[in-house]
Order: sequence, then structure tokens, then C-alpha cells
Amino acid sequence: MPLHLEASKWEEILRWFLRGFSSQKIARETGINRWRIMRALSVVRSAMLKDIQNLFVGQVEGNAASANRRWTNQPESAKPRSSRPGRGASKSPVFLILCRGGKVWANLVSDVEAQNLTSLITKRVRRGLTVFSDTWKSFSDIAAKGYVYHLVGQSQKEQVNLKGNYINKLESFGRYLKTNLPVKGGIRRHRWPLYLAEYGWRYNHRNLTIDQQIHEIIQLLKNQNLR
Repeated sequence: MPLHLEASKWEEILRWFLRGFSSQKIARETGINRWRIMRALSVVRSAMLKDIQNLFVGQVEGNAASANRRWTNQPESAKPRSSRPGRGASKSPVFLILCRGGKVWANLVSDVEAQNLTSLITKRVRRGLTVFSDTWKSFSDIAAKGYVYHLVGQSQKEQVNLKGNYINKLESFGRYLKTNLPVKGGIRRHRWPLYLAEYGWRYNHRNLTIDQQIHEIIQLLKNQNLR
């Protein structure tokens, strides 16, 4: 255990963390040095970053969003030049994959070109599955890679039709990120993957109680030998 924290201290830190407390508030509540709290939470987020299934199965929704102060589905080139992100925020896009009835995955990407996004889909989604996305041209060539691809137009985003042509669940996760990430304030670019992993994990385990979530995280740390 590199942090030399007792099991009871880990549970105490995790309980406040899962309730949304900042490292400063957790330090006050637990009496543990804030640096150790921040180090412990980095260890937890690193574990969450690795807690993802190898391949998504079932019907999959995929989309890209801009990772700055204002989450949007617009590409960077479409945004006003006067728009300025918050301190430490990243302008890089985020690629989102959600398996209906399963889990979600969020990953910071360098660009939203077709080659880059197609590569991520082929690594994370089993070939032959149905992928739903909006009308981004970057997704247009995945059908040639062995997927059944459905474009979701703007009008279809407002309703759930019988053919299942919607990405409502993924957009719900996007709103979840938009609501929660700004609370963290400015996030340095190199730490974006850790925070995306945290909120992906929270979303994937949102139906568990805090006690159950604590148990899952502790097992995750043990399995990855990070404690």
C-alpha cells in the first residue's frame, strides 16, 4: 500500500469522495493531509481508467463532444472564436461510446477525423454490431469495417422511434458530464482522462448504493494491486 492508509481510512475517503466532496473538504472531514487525499483520489481514478470491458456488445451509440467549459456536439471549427474555455480546460474533443443496457466509455482524442474514430470503434466495439451516431461525417466509413451503421438526424434526436434510431442515452451521459465536470473547476489537459474515467465509472455504477460502490472500488484497487 504505497499511501500507507488503513482500510478504514480508505473507506472514509471513498465515502466522502462518492458524495461529491472536494479533496479540501475530505481532508477537513477525515483529518488526513490534503496531499495524501489528492494522491489517494488519483490512485482511485487511475483504477477507474482501467475498469472497462474489452469489447462492447449489443446496440451501441457513439458520438463526439467538445471537452471545454461548454460541452457541445459542435466541432471546434463551428464555435465562435471569442469563446474562451475556463482556466486549465482542454479544447480537445472527447469520443463517447455507450452500450444500450450496458456501460459507457469516454476517451480524450486528438481529433475527430474518420481514421481516428474508426480505429477506436474497431478496438472497442465487436464487429457486426449496430452503431448509432449523429450525422458527423467521421463515422460514415464504419459500415465498410463490418458494422451496421445508422445515422441519427436532428429530428430523430427528439424522439424514440420504432427502429431504435436515437442516441438519447449517450446524450444523457453527455449532459451528466456537462453538469458535473464544471464543479471540478479548471482541469489540466493531462488529467482529463482521469476525470472522464471517474464520471464514466460513476455513471456505470449509478444504481449501486454508496456502500456497494465503496466495495467495488476497494476490490478494483486490490485487483489492480494499487492500494
